[in-house]
Amino acid sequence: MAKIHDALKPIQWLIGTWESVSAKGHFPTIKDFVYSEVLKFESLGQPLLNYEARSRNPVTEAPMHLESGFLRIKPGSNQLAFMISHNFGLTVLEEGMAKENELELESKTISRMSFAKDPSVKALKKTYKLNEDGTLEIRTDMETDNTPMTNHLVAVYKRKDL
Repeated sequence: MAKIHDALKPIQWLIGTWESVSAKGHFPTIKDFVYSEVLKFESLGQPLLNYEARSRNPVTEAPMHLESGFLRIKPGSNQLAFMISHNFGLTVLEEGMAKENELELESKTISRMSFAKDPSVKALKKTYKLNEDGTLEIRTDMETDNTPMTNHLVAVYKRKDL
């Protein structure tokens, strides 16, 4: 593993591979669902982390979703930018702050391919929290053309690589 850049200290607790122990999705316009997911945050020695998330159906193991990107921290601060590309034709720039064992992010820009499925995602809010038991909890809220900001995903992960 590469040396961890000093700027990453406020978020270095994310580094590693995380596997979901509970992952649930819901939204007013779709049927509730469950999924399994593996997250990877990797340091390359720069003031950013490489990121990848792969989700699967927990019963059939069929792939459901893939996203990848970069979580960047402004050196000398707790200011974050998270750039993520999704396999269904969406790219998102989220910005926010790192607190002690927690990240709070909100979408600043969302771009989508011209033939992406409607309704359009208009805004996202995410919270990443390292719980006292060492698990990682991620909550994702979403706003679309048809639905105001509403919780969409809640997932809890355990560190896989310890």
